[in-house]
Amino acid sequence: MNTTNQYDQVVNNCREIFIKKAHDYGTSWRVLRMISIVDQIFIKALRIRTIQELKQQRVADDIAGEFKGIVNYAVIALIQIDKGIFIVEDLSVEEATRLYDEKTELAKKLMEDKNHDYGEAWRDMSQESFVDLILVKLLRIKQIIANDGKTLISEGIDANFADIINYSIFALILIAEGKH
Repeated sequence: MNTTNQYDQVVNNCREIFIKKAHDYGTSWRVLRMISIVDQIFIKALRIRTIQELKQQRVADDIAGEFKGIVNYAVIALIQIDKGIFIVEDLSVEEATRLYDEKTELAKKLMEDKNHDYGEAWRDMSQESFVDLILVKLLRIKQIIANDGKTLISEGIDANFADIINYSIFALILIAEGKH
């Protein structure tokens, strides 16, 4: 299976979870401020790191499930960047799904461009590295938020979330291949 097909398969799995949760909870996530989304992803990434280090877990949710959650929260962040924060649910499941598809397509395009230039170097990376890179991106986002969204030379919040999506998808592809 090639990377594009694997990528699409992972996105479809994450998308299915996103849609089911949207049916169960609506788009209640629309109230989340950017820092809250960052913190949700941070908690998930730290849990993965703790499981990696302790080589055990007590809560049933597995590492793959946490990476899927990171993908979905990062997509939510990209939607919130465009739509802004809203105090009431204002998106239908259909509209939220359309926006989800739009954001994952942007992340996929970024992945394809980087894979072209880097030659799929991610295939030789460890799951631990993906988690560490996600944590670095989150700390960068926190700093950009503290700077009122302004950067002097660095990419913005949206590019960092797109990278987080891709790192998580790469980890999920490698998990599916039995490499992690």
